[in-house]
Amino acid sequence: MTDDRLLLQKAQEGDRKAFEALMGLHSPRVYNLALGCTGHHHDAEEITQTVFLKVWKALPQFRGGSAFSTWLYRLTLNASTDHYRREKKRRGDLSLDDPDLVPIRDTAPSPEEIVIRREEEAILRKALAELPELHRVVLILREVDGLDYKEIAQVLEIEVGTVKSRLARARRALRDKLLAEGNLLEAPPSNSTKGGMADDHL
Repeated sequence: MTDDRLLLQKAQEGDRKAFEALMGLHSPRVYNLALGCTGHHHDAEEITQTVFLKVWKALPQFRGGSAFSTWLYRLTLNASTDHYRREKKRRGDLSLDDPDLVPIRDTAPSPEEIVIRREEEAILRKALAELPELHRVVLILREVDGLDYKEIAQVLEIEVGTVKSRLARARRALRDKLLAEGNLLEAPPSNSTKGGMADDHL
């Protein structure tokens, strides 16, 4: 039995320390998914707390029909979607000057690099936030959290083929939005020499 399953079993029996350990293992993934959906640190922290409160209450009813991580992703997506819709109405479109936008993490960047990368990330997150929900979510699961097609299909409860087509449309939509706003250079034709932009990348 893996540590994850053992902790889950103990947590289902009411062991709070096991549950706290389980949170320690999974909270970064929950936080990152929530952050990708909302674009705000404070929102992601609030969603993470909400999700694990729901998990604690629902643990006795969890029967393992799907992987615990899959169930956790679904809860996070639902909570993030609800929160995002409420906050988008209240705040309006994200601003590039928003102090809650994700800062760039780097080892030893120069001040100029910090400014440029923060601007780039703010632009990307703004464009991502403006995409339809279906496109935004599948991009986050694939590009931010690194889930494979099968895992995404399980989380969203759709076919793998649907994941691939939806992801292709999402990448195209994001690329088109960035191009239209002058924030991305047009890629060379696909039959050009090496260095052209592949269909599987932005």
